[in-house]
Amino acid sequence: MRYSLSFRPYSRPFRQPLQTYHGLWHVREGLIVRLTNAEGRYSFGEIAPIAWFGSESLEQAIAFCQRLPTQITADTIFSIPSDLPACQFGFESAWETLTEPQPIVKPPKDLTYSQLLPTGSAAIKAIQANQSSSTFKWKIGVAPLNQELEVFEKIIACLPQGSRLRLDANGGLDWHQACQWLEVCDHLKVNAFKLIEFLEQPLPIDQFDRMQKLSSQYATLIALDESVATLEQLEVCYQQGWQGIFVIKPAIAGSIQRLRQFCQNSQADVVWSSVFETAIARHFI
Repeated sequence: MRYSLSFRPYSRPFRQPLQTYHGLWHVREGLIVRLTNAEGRYSFGEIAPIAWFGSESLEQAIAFCQRLPTQITADTIFSIPSDLPACQFGFESAWETLTEPQPIVKPPKDLTYSQLLPTGSAAIKAIQANQSSSTFKWKIGVAPLNQELEVFEKIIACLPQGSRLRLDANGGLDWHQACQWLEVCDHLKVNAFKLIEFLEQPLPIDQFDRMQKLSSQYATLIALDESVATLEQLEVCYQQGWQGIFVIKPAIAGSIQRLRQFCQNSQADVVWSSVFETAIARHFI
């Protein structure tokens, strides 16, 4: 079967720029693709790349879509190369929605979300304004270590009772800094309740062996994020015996079918993560 293809770019500024170790992110840009079948039924998919995180760039995604004919087949979709993982997700999700439509459902009531806090001391006010969340996420590796540890103590003091904190370094720590953070986290308990859920991507992606060592050396769990941005990276880290958490961003991971098979066939401990996609990709995920 042939499908008519059209696509449009979008640009959505953040209300407040997102600050990470990689720098400031001001605007979320991507593409919405539309597939229409011979009966006139259509569906949408989203291509939401993050080049600095490991996917193709927006320019590469646009160039790929421009090279495609206005009429494509499923073979076209499933032959998209793995170096275009956001395109794989966007086209496969549109195709699945069109060929295997699912009823619109609300997320289950027990589905939990982690609230992303602003960096620095602004995180304290954000926590005080939202005492209902059970999990918070705070970016580290942005300011000098001593400054962040001072703010960290204040954050811990104002966490709602029973809540937990995730720390995300975005690969921005060195070995010494990672050890300092993990030593502090290992000692944070309230009546045997672990306040720190995990430390996410403490070291750069080329230091997988050292993260393995950290994982065995400290009690605080470590999660891989940048190291498993794409399916190829995810499968390699799993095959190399990673026993910690995998943070998966499905919108840039690659083929939906392969990702689904990995999750069904492996024993991986998975946290699903957003890339600040629109409701189109978010609903499909």
